[in-house]
Amino acid sequence: MSFLYPLGLLGLIAVPVLILIYILKRKYTEQVIASTYLWTLSERFLKKKNPISRITGIISLILQILAVVCISLAIAHPVFVLPGAANDYCYVLDGSGSMNISTNGVTRFEKGLSEIENRIRATADGSYYTLIVTGEVTEVVFSDVSEKDAAIEKLEGLAPSYVASGYTSALTAAQEAFTLNPSLEIVLVTDKDFEVHTNVELVNVSGGEINYAVTDAEYAITQAGLTVGGTLYSYEGDAELNVDVYLDDAEAPAATGKFEVVKGEGKTFSLDIADEELSFSSVTVRVREQDALPLDNEVKLYHRESASSYKMLIVSETPYFLKAIFATFGNTQIYVVSPDSYDPISDTGYGLYVFDSYTPAAMPSDGAVWFVNPTASLDGSGFSRRGDEVLGKAYEMELNTSSSTKVQNLLKDTVSGERISITQYVKCGLYSTFTTLVSCNGDPIIFAGSNSYGNREVVLAFRLQEDTDFVLSYNYTVLMRNLINYTFPALVDDGTFYCGDELTVNVLTGCTAIRVESPSGEVEYLDTAEASVEYEMTEVGEYTVTATINNVMQSVNVYCSLPESERKVKDEEVSFSVSGEPSTERRDGLYDDLIFIFILLAILVVADWMVYCYEQYQLR
Repeated sequence: MSFLYPLGLLGLIAVPVLILIYILKRKYTEQVIASTYLWTLSERFLKKKNPISRITGIISLILQILAVVCISLAIAHPVFVLPGAANDYCYVLDGSGSMNISTNGVTRFEKGLSEIENRIRATADGSYYTLIVTGEVTEVVFSDVSEKDAAIEKLEGLAPSYVASGYTSALTAAQEAFTLNPSLEIVLVTDKDFEVHTNVELVNVSGGEINYAVTDAEYAITQAGLTVGGTLYSYEGDAELNVDVYLDDAEAPAATGKFEVVKGEGKTFSLDIADEELSFSSVTVRVREQDALPLDNEVKLYHRESASSYKMLIVSETPYFLKAIFATFGNTQIYVVSPDSYDPISDTGYGLYVFDSYTPAAMPSDGAVWFVNPTASLDGSGFSRRGDEVLGKAYEMELNTSSSTKVQNLLKDTVSGERISITQYVKCGLYSTFTTLVSCNGDPIIFAGSNSYGNREVVLAFRLQEDTDFVLSYNYTVLMRNLINYTFPALVDDGTFYCGDELTVNVLTGCTAIRVESPSGEVEYLDTAEASVEYEMTEVGEYTVTATINNVMQSVNVYCSLPESERKVKDEEVSFSVSGEPSTERRDGLYDDLIFIFILLAILVVADWMVYCYEQYQLR
């Protein structure tokens, strides 16, 4: 036994003081009586009837001494060591999207928190606690906390994410802790079933809840109106599901349907809205039935009309190929001038400038720029011209095989095996902000990026007609389409998004600010220095992206759904195992509860008061 505050034992000095007071205090009291004879008779009677009256004084002294001892011990706070009664505990709590599934208003995540709290309270004092939560990131909420109340307090405010979180980081942290302390008890609280969980206790908080979901929603505009389709799921049993389709913010559905869904099997559906003059900005597909996870019962789609008109200027002596390819994409107004006629002062106001076998004296600042067979270096561009590379024979052009998002987007739908030859090109040096798409002998010959004005820039370092058979290939049409879309991008590309995905926001020409508001109302401003910027979506619902372009605000909405892997009421994982031989050694526990001391003190005080009252009664 030890004491937290040993100076509290100084209170025991009161014990000899009490004894001294008892010795020195007067043993009689003055009473006025009518006759000593009557007093003598009454005293004899009391002594015979109440023999205990002789020792009441000593009993009171003993009680008071014991009370002083209890008070001193309480102040000193004794701590008793319980050998091997405590241990170290590491709790890993699943914070993935499926932990939002609820029963009677209580989510699986809340069940997990209650389980951890109850386990902490049940352990011996002197134990140490660590909590790891998986979610958007794997977070060590607290580590090696020895106070139960402090650990439980840190559980408050924790919430599950909406992403499909992995367990790699959590397993790594648990493995490191177990390696340092083989007696560590690891508890995984999750709604997943793990086939293997060596050295880990698995606590499953799933309960077979009912869950329905709609996924893969899409729409198609037809001559008769609108067709909306998707796939329905029922994860716990067969179900008959009603699907409603809403246009914009209408209170009544524009179309409804009832479908039989087999457990675990996707049921495709299609609903038609007949209206030849239909006008809408959004389509909401919703499952009417209530379940344990409303987050996956609705999907929202947006109709983005591409009515923009792009104005471009081609500066070339032979603009035929370029004019033909640009004319096939979108509503583009094409103007052509010869290099001799181009005036950088008067020829302004275009969304795109294309310079073919010609380099201007200055970089246009008000639009995107393409260089085809650049004749010189130019300040503010993303490259430097190093000379002509004459090959003497045809060499094969090579597509970039990088897995980066930018390369994949610009080369999407191209055919890697198609052989394209080139006999001559301009040898260029690139700056770090540019990305090579096609190369020859390790030299970049098609590349893209942003110039010093923040506008998009594309370079084709060869002559289209004379130096290559590229214009006759399938990849020419596909790559030019991708590069034109890159040059005239939408603020946000259409697509199906799930929590955890990266949303690519295009920084359009003249864009000075980009604001993203999440479904919960959180606002983040994105960097506009690059041609595009990534934003991670971590919530279910509607995001609003607002860009300030030439002092005009342009907004688009994006809907983010719960990942399909988190919709299942019961999912299986392969393994969550910690390697190593566990130790039987345990940490010494502590017992420092003072409740028994306070109970004993209360008993002593009550007993002493009763003795005092008895003495007073006898003296009347």
